[in-house]
Amino acid sequence: MKKYKLALVGATGVVGRVTRNVLEEYDLPISEYKFFSSSKSAGTKITFMNREYVVEELTESSFNEGFDYAIFTAGGKVAEKYAPIANKNKCIVIDNSSFFRMNKEVPLIVPEVNMEEARRHNGIIANPNCSTIQAVVALSPLDREYRIKRVVYSTYQAVSGAGLGGIQDLESAIEHYVGNTKHELRKFPYEIFNNCIPHIDDFTDDRYTKEEHKMINETRKILKRSNLPITATTVRVPVFNSHSESINIEFEKEFEINDLIETLKKAPGIVVKDDIDNNVYPMPIDTNNQDKVYVGRIRRDYSVKSGINLWVVADNTRKGAGANAVQILKELMFFGTLEN
Repeated sequence: MKKYKLALVGATGVVGRVTRNVLEEYDLPISEYKFFSSSKSAGTKITFMNREYVVEELTESSFNEGFDYAIFTAGGKVAEKYAPIANKNKCIVIDNSSFFRMNKEVPLIVPEVNMEEARRHNGIIANPNCSTIQAVVALSPLDREYRIKRVVYSTYQAVSGAGLGGIQDLESAIEHYVGNTKHELRKFPYEIFNNCIPHIDDFTDDRYTKEEHKMINETRKILKRSNLPITATTVRVPVFNSHSESINIEFEKEFEINDLIETLKKAPGIVVKDDIDNNVYPMPIDTNNQDKVYVGRIRRDYSVKSGINLWVVADNTRKGAGANAVQILKELMFFGTLEN
């Protein structure tokens, strides 16, 4: 089998570090790796697959070296500038930022849901928002079986979703609480420790946040349901890692609860953890470092004719970011790209 050459852009950030870990675990047919960052982190030494690498500064000439693939974990401005440069050098880009997600020419991919679309790419593949990824893994099999009529999202999102600054805000607040040490906020507008902040990303003119719009619009694109009624409230909570979501779904078709649970159990990428007699349900502490999406608290919504409530939890830095990108990469390497 062919051996590939891979570039990881944003290698020293939170998602970049997780992506490196996932790449080590998956051990794909890659003969050469290169790690890139901004000038601020360039020169950092990292250990990867028992070998020391020096992180290089990303420049306009970085992709002259003949990469087959690149995973970008460095934000929208970096993707906007450098993904087209990579493409000109015949490098396929899997981008974790929001920049390309709603571009009609760019597939927005969760492998368990719509991998076939990724194989018809034009050089760039977008990784969805972390909270969207875990949601659509659960929604997709139910939409195929019962036809979703409406979705209500309420999210409880970990601080790792805000990057290193979010993690540091929670860490330093705990240290301040325990030892009365000096504490300054780096990321959030308010204290996150012992608090919930109903504000993720910027507010828009309609009083929603950009994060809420991402979940709404990305879900529609991935499920190919452009007019699907969806609403969302996204909240940051004092949890280090793994997002939780309460998802209320109304269906067009009626269902039997046991049949619906079986549909979820048979779906790819899902672990049903739902034994209320023994207090078994998904929680963030159970899903860290996992690539599956955990679903529990499955119960009817009696306020509508055909409705359900789900509790969905997943590691937002792995399945919600790094692992999803590496899973896309793996599928492309083993099954290839389709001709447009």
